[in-house]
Amino acid sequence: MTGQRDRWAELTGGQAGEEYARRFARLAASGHDVHGEATFCTALLKPGARVLDAGCGTGRIAIRLAELGHHCTGVDVDASMLAVARREAPGQDWLLGDLARLGILGLDTDFDLVLAAGNVIPLLAPGTGVTVVGQLAAVLRPGGLLVTGMGLDAAHLPLEEAPVTLAAFDEWCARAGLTLRQRYATWSGDPYSDGGGYAVSVHTRPAV
Repeated sequence: MTGQRDRWAELTGGQAGEEYARRFARLAASGHDVHGEATFCTALLKPGARVLDAGCGTGRIAIRLAELGHHCTGVDVDASMLAVARREAPGQDWLLGDLARLGILGLDTDFDLVLAAGNVIPLLAPGTGVTVVGQLAAVLRPGGLLVTGMGLDAAHLPLEEAPVTLAAFDEWCARAGLTLRQRYATWSGDPYSDGGGYAVSVHTRPAV
């Protein structure tokens, strides 16, 4: 661990797994599409791609991606969330770990796509963003993609203000050797406009 609690832990005390799962079950039961992130990622991938879901939570996205034929590994620092993921999909790979120290997990370095959805980036421990992005970039194959979704204002975050700007995030990505390929306002692919409250970004590790 980094010795510093991430903002998610500060908000939830690391005990939010069951309630988080119930929340999305209610959304699905009411007719909401809860698979937008997986659909978005699948459109970027070839069949049978290798995906790392970084900050996978209860495994909602990784489980759906596996159902769609991809090979998914989930990593999260919240044991309560991983307990739900392991119950729902015991045959998938679920790893307990700090994204700022991803290297100690011994992951392969040829993932086709690394996903950080669910406001993973804004909820990181303060000061760890550039390190985390560097760790995520390091497990991508040349030509691989880093896909992120994050709120940029209080309306899209469980925080009073956004701790990360897009300019800062893009700088972290550039320092990790990644370049911005596409940016959207939603997981449905709506165009992003400057000043928008939510951004879905696709960065790529250049092919050698």
